[in-house]
Amino acid sequence: MRVIDGGVTTPEGYFAAGVACGLKKDNKKDLAIVCSEDISATAGVFTTNIVKGHSLQVTMEHLKSGYATAIVINSGNANACVGKQGYEDAKEIARITAEFLECDEENILVGSTGIIGVPLKMELIRPALDELVSNMSPDGGHDALEAIMTTDLVQKESAVEFDIQDKTVVIGGMAKGSGMIHPNMATMIGIITTDTNISKSLLNKALSEVVKHTFNRVSVDGDTSVCDMVIMMANGMADNPAIINEDKEYKKFKDALNHVCTELSKKIARDGEGATKLVEIKVNEASTEEDAYKVASTIAKSPLVKTAIFGEDANWGRIITAAGYSGAIFDPEKVDIYIGSLLVCKNGTAVGFDEEKAKAILQGKDVIITVNLNNGKFADRMWTCDFSYDYVKINGSYRN
Repeated sequence: MRVIDGGVTTPEGYFAAGVACGLKKDNKKDLAIVCSEDISATAGVFTTNIVKGHSLQVTMEHLKSGYATAIVINSGNANACVGKQGYEDAKEIARITAEFLECDEENILVGSTGIIGVPLKMELIRPALDELVSNMSPDGGHDALEAIMTTDLVQKESAVEFDIQDKTVVIGGMAKGSGMIHPNMATMIGIITTDTNISKSLLNKALSEVVKHTFNRVSVDGDTSVCDMVIMMANGMADNPAIINEDKEYKKFKDALNHVCTELSKKIARDGEGATKLVEIKVNEASTEEDAYKVASTIAKSPLVKTAIFGEDANWGRIITAAGYSGAIFDPEKVDIYIGSLLVCKNGTAVGFDEEKAKAILQGKDVIITVNLNNGKFADRMWTCDFSYDYVKINGSYRN
């Protein structure tokens, strides 16, 4: 596997575009498309929030076939909780786009992100769809990525190439997400593309398993949104021998997909609203897989832990407290806690440590918190970020 520069249009046979239709202020791009030259085997993972946006509902319906040609995404409006009209608007976007691309309406997926409870301004979107499709190009990935961003401060994309027998194949991806992020899923939209020839059943299996330990191991603020999805398209244009069994070629594919999704997930956590640090929570030696996840997840979303990290305060008591109310079963008198490589708690008890060294570790842009439960063989980890003053500022005036 080789890491390369690129994103959703790096694999063979993909086109993208991003335009400004007026949903956002200041002529910012707010309408995107990612399109495959050929119909693609397609898989998706969706928010578990029982409240689901109308665009996401349409996509879930259209994706029952396991195939798609393109996905259209708007930012600036979530198209959620607006009644029957929201569903009809999403269907209309799919229908108009399908006419331009000369494909079936069911092969067009739709995504929306932004404010909840406000109807889409279809009078702005309808005429822009023609411009959007007309502007598609193999170089349009950056414009598409810009068009799906909301409070994101940086663009998030990743790409790798690897060999399937004598053919070079590519996986590329882009994602948006900065706030309202917590499994399962969060306010994120991820689009992954590949030119790999792989069966739709194995594509779905690989994406579901990889997302579980990447996108679903990110928490910015503990909120799970209503619009979120990760979509993966595989058009087979690399012309590799088809991956139809869980063999060594499938493992190569899954490892490469894991790399792309890991990079995108870490970029989402690093770009959390108001964040100044990327924080990785590692939990080791839990008695069950579920307990490892419970401890990591609870620590990752604890406001007191996150504010302590922002303040560069080695207040490990907040870490063990969060572990204690996580619902996991463990012996508190066996717990060891490290900040970076610095031991700050041994067997659930304070140890003497260098406060200045701890502060220096917490001053870094990347902080690792390790909790050893010493209770079993299971481990897990979460990526999160610190809570700064800016998180409140951003979310206190989101609609303004």
